Amino acid sequence: MAENASATDGATAVETVTQHMDMLRFATAGSVDDGKSTLIGRLLLDSKSIFEDQLEAVENTSKGKGYDYTDLALLTDGLRSEREQGITIDVAYRYFATPNRKFIIADTPGHVQYTRNMVTGASTADLGLVLVDARQGLTEQSRRHAVILSLLRVPHLVLAVNKMDLVDFDQEIFNKIHDEFTQFATKLSIPDLEVIPISALQGDNVVNRSEHTPWYSGPTLMHHLEHVHVASDRDLVDTRFPVQYVVRPKSDEYHDYRGYGGQVAGGVLKPGDEVVVLPSGMTSKIAGIDFFDQEVAEAFPPMSVTVRLEDDVDVSRGDMIARVKNAPAPSQDIDAMVCWMTNTPLKPRQKLAIKHTTRVARALVKDIQYRMDVNTLHRDQEAGELNLNEIGRVQLRTTVPLLCDPYSKNRTTGSFILIDEATGVTVGAGMINAGN
Repeated sequence: MAENASATDGATAVETVTQHMDMLRFATAGSVDDGKSTLIGRLLLDSKSIFEDQLEAVENTSKGKGYDYTDLALLTDGLRSEREQGITIDVAYRYFATPNRKFIIADTPGHVQYTRNMVTGASTADLGLVLVDARQGLTEQSRRHAVILSLLRVPHLVLAVNKMDLVDFDQEIFNKIHDEFTQFATKLSIPDLEVIPISALQGDNVVNRSEHTPWYSGPTLMHHLEHVHVASDRDLVDTRFPVQYVVRPKSDEYHDYRGYGGQVAGGVLKPGDEVVVLPSGMTSKIAGIDFFDQEVAEAFPPMSVTVRLEDDVDVSRGDMIARVKNAPAPSQDIDAMVCWMTNTPLKPRQKLAIKHTTRVARALVKDIQYRMDVNTLHRDQEAGELNLNEIGRVQLRTTVPLLCDPYSKNRTTGSFILIDEATGVTVGAGMINAGN
């Protein structure tokens, strides 16, 4: 009965989330000179999301360089070193909106030495946008980017075949790239794939349909971004509410108020639901849910709310509120894929701090099972360490149990970061395969 009720709540919540979730987070990836920054500039320009003085400055800079076109990449490559080298180094976040949806773009670098930057930018994305140069076709970097997006469980992927204008919009070239990538994608976990021929420089099939591709009947890039369905990508069945803060207002008016603030990581919360507080195991019912200055009838991912309970139970930061008959099992032995982000290698017996949702603990690296070659998917089981930008399967033992789920099930409760206790620097990002 409880499982059926959860499923019903989840189905109802999909419709509710669809009505409220008008935000799409997507990450761009591609090799050097594939045109990522130019494409983002085109999206900003054609959606009228830049100011006239910004456009004028870019036009003047383009003329000063002797270009006979407007270099739209200048709108996104903000670092001086990026402008000088003509490459993207750090993750650049850009925001724009259309009448149908708001967007957050993470423009991630394509170089292999910036893999950690790409992982950071894509970790919260709903959609991954991989660009390839129609003249070059699929490259090693294109495949690597698709593998990383697959590892990060980004549910939607778009392959944009760019610079079609430089190959005279040749249908055979597009079909060859389409077929080659589709075949490669069958080896990965990519539930939704769309392949679109575009010219970021001229705007073909970016926002407006191109007259140069009468043979293409699919959507334009903007149409796809506006209409791709992301509401059901989140886990709306398994209730997960990591407590971030205990809310006790210092006011005579609210002296009896006690709530627990945080972001819903999964499932749907409603007043009257019977819940359990982990790891203590104390049970209660939800008395109410507050969202800013109003009470709401339900809360779902990714809403940040304050939950009030009927009973005065002991709840603190790092605890998790879940359904009584559908709670995560506490785990101290963690099996995970880790992307290493610092120059000092990760080695067995190393001790680090681990932050999982709102809980912080210490972790011991028990074993490195293998290092994955993200270009070939080869697993090097002889690897004794992970170096900067490398990804491998790691066994961890934590000092306190983590309330986790597999990353494939919940990207919030299935992920963590590793921190150097001496410096406080984030040195690794992990995706949980399983916990015991």
